[in-house]
Amino acid sequence: MLSIKKYAAIDIGSNAVRLLISNIIEEKGKPVRFKKNSLVRVPIRLGADVFVKKRISKENTERIVDTMLAFKLLMKSHKVVKYKACATSAMRESTNGKEVVEKVLKEAGISIDVINGEEEAAIIAATDLNKYIDTTKTYLYVDVGGGSTEFTVFYQGKPVVSKSFKIGTVRLLNDMVKNETWQELENWIKINTADYHKINVIGSGGNINKIFKISGKKMGKPLSYFYMTSYYNTLQTYSYEERITELELNQDRADVIIPAMRIYLFAMKWSNSKHIYVPKIGLSDGIIKSIYYDTVSSNTQ
Repeated sequence: MLSIKKYAAIDIGSNAVRLLISNIIEEKGKPVRFKKNSLVRVPIRLGADVFVKKRISKENTERIVDTMLAFKLLMKSHKVVKYKACATSAMRESTNGKEVVEKVLKEAGISIDVINGEEEAAIIAATDLNKYIDTTKTYLYVDVGGGSTEFTVFYQGKPVVSKSFKIGTVRLLNDMVKNETWQELENWIKINTADYHKINVIGSGGNINKIFKISGKKMGKPLSYFYMTSYYNTLQTYSYEERITELELNQDRADVIIPAMRIYLFAMKWSNSKHIYVPKIGLSDGIIKSIYYDTVSSNTQ
């Protein structure tokens, strides 16, 4: 007996808004499978509003409403049966975030949950990493966003400790991360990885996915610290415009990719990791699995 249903996850981040639609494949006698069906990304940089002016602009509020209306139609066309929409640091720090959430519900009919950093880390940790990693090894999972970065230590395939830090690509672009915050992160990583003999980093987020694609590495193979450092230095020799025209990066990727690499490189350095794995999973995947296992509330389409 084969059953295939579609679930959707909406991730309203500080740098972009994403809709992930996944097939949930249930077959008698076999473990459930989660297969990505469609991913739509809209580059609405809410963090540029919030981290500087403390509120979401009228223009970006309208863009969010329009995007949610479009996502609603896409979910209907795909016959999605359950979905969950989560907003992260930009929405939760905005002085008018509640108003935007209410406007989206009224005009687009989509309910948005504004989650805190710890909830975000917990949902990310719900992703089935055992499919991608060696459960005999220890990993530091690093999910870089526009407003915050979530860190989780995995030992024998299970999350041991998680923490969210207000260090994100959009914040770094606006020079809004204090040295004290970097120091706090360095201490946290060193303390929570000190007891393990060898650490590998797992990188999550659009920037590391792009870097991995550019590297030409086969899925499952890690990027070395040497490669990451070398590519980071190479990127800095190009201007923002050249990264778009010569390296063919999208305009909303060409600026944030450098601060993103800083975060990954520091995570590797402070955990003494020589390799970073890129399984291409993140918050959206965690939302899908959390809906299925009923660990978070969800909405029917």
